[in-house]
Amino acid sequence: MCAIAINLQLDRAKAMKPKVGEIAPDFTAKVVGGSYPEGAELSLSDLSERPVVLVFYPKDNTPGCTIQACAIRDHWDELEGVAHVFGVSIDDEKSHRKFIEKKNLPYPLLADTDKKIVAAYGVWVEKSMFGKKYMGIERSSFVIGVNGKIQAVLEKVKPGKHLEQLLEVLKS
Repeated sequence: MCAIAINLQLDRAKAMKPKVGEIAPDFTAKVVGGSYPEGAELSLSDLSERPVVLVFYPKDNTPGCTIQACAIRDHWDELEGVAHVFGVSIDDEKSHRKFIEKKNLPYPLLADTDKKIVAAYGVWVEKSMFGKKYMGIERSSFVIGVNGKIQAVLEKVKPGKHLEQLLEVLKS
């Protein structure tokens, strides 16, 4: 498939961000960290006994993403038994491993190098910085209930406010 066709598919997919009450798009991806062994793959359909939180973030080891990741790390005891929490970016497994080790992250990260998950969840969007437009991940989180339906969508969250919003949703 040519690059133009792939970009058109991603553009169409981004317009279809799942909404509260809808079935969450299933996926399979490489998972790094947490209790998962090296080279493991994970599907959303594998997780059912607790809610699932997908934390979409732009890039490993960048200032905002580090603030967000470390806030989750620092409050891991409040999240661990309540939900399966996964960070998701388009970074590869090697980058994720370095980020986990450098910041001592206790939770796993999903490597979405083919951009299928970010497209399915509608967070692969056009962004702008210093007047330059580019495609990237919208910092958003999805809480998925044990029934497989979207319980909450936290869109365009601020790194320093994300954890507070997430905990509020999980406690309700």
